[in-house]
Amino acid sequence: MKNSRLLISVLFLFASALLPTPGSAHTQWLGHDRNRPLPPVVDPGVSSTPEKPGKAPSDAVVLFDGSNLSAWAAMDGQATKWVNHDGALECVPGSGYVRTLRSFGECQLHIEFATPSPAHGQSQGRGNSGVFFGLGRYEIQVLDSYDNKTYADGSCGSVYNQFPPLVNASRKPGEWQTYDILWTPPRFASDGALKSAPRVTVLHNGVVIQNNVELIGETGWLERAPFKAHAEKLPLALQDHGNPVRYRNIWVRELGAPSKPEFYLADAVLDSYVGTYDRWEVTRRGGSLILNTGGVVVELFAESPTHFFSKVVDIQAEFDPSDRSIRVSVGEDSGEKKQKK
Repeated sequence: MKNSRLLISVLFLFASALLPTPGSAHTQWLGHDRNRPLPPVVDPGVSSTPEKPGKAPSDAVVLFDGSNLSAWAAMDGQATKWVNHDGALECVPGSGYVRTLRSFGECQLHIEFATPSPAHGQSQGRGNSGVFFGLGRYEIQVLDSYDNKTYADGSCGSVYNQFPPLVNASRKPGEWQTYDILWTPPRFASDGALKSAPRVTVLHNGVVIQNNVELIGETGWLERAPFKAHAEKLPLALQDHGNPVRYRNIWVRELGAPSKPEFYLADAVLDSYVGTYDRWEVTRRGGSLILNTGGVVVELFAESPTHFFSKVVDIQAEFDPSDRSIRVSVGEDSGEKKQKK
């Protein structure tokens, strides 16, 4: 009898493990549920050709389509020195990295690049650049790896200094190449401890070269730095490594739960909002603002250069640089405009 009860308990636990967790997506809907919302319809866009860049899907955030550099800035938020050359975003050697004004978390990134032709240099000195997530923390290497020997974890498509690509799918110098990247950012607990490491899948010219790999830290030359807590959403960046690498047809599709757009503003812009506005005290912490009133502290994120919002309570703040004022709204309360002291 005792053994029978033990067997029944084991079978029950095994069966329970196979069942969906209560509250999960599996239990929210019946199988073939007629009331389950259908996926939204998206125009998939048009694929690129060697001569002409394609068109982004209709639900993508277009970062560069050959018309202007309005979505990009230098790392400090000032105007970038990279140039729009014949419809391509081209690195000007010595000008520094370029980053997006907008921040992204979990996403699909499509980006096309061409290394210089004729090729110059060898190993890491030939057609070197990089695609970065997390505001320069995590790099997918860009390099002219066509008939160019270098260390494996620094070749084109590598998670730099961590994971070489599964294969070398590089085209000849000067030819347009594509990266399609699925990025899952790291998550950190409130005390800064790592909850989950970032993961990345990379297709190079349509070939899988990184298959859902889990990063072991921040990427970098000569070192594998540990993870340091940061915001889930941060700008994308492209590297200036002294080579005039060109980029085109850059777009992002945000994945995960829908959320408001977030912008990573220049420190000078954020600092201009710091101060006391009657009972509202505004300070800066990294790329966000801290609103303090009566000891209640709320972190604010930029939805535009002047409009900020909280992710935990319906509080919004609109700054007016022309008269150094702020209007704070809570819920339906629009609030009064307060001047900076």
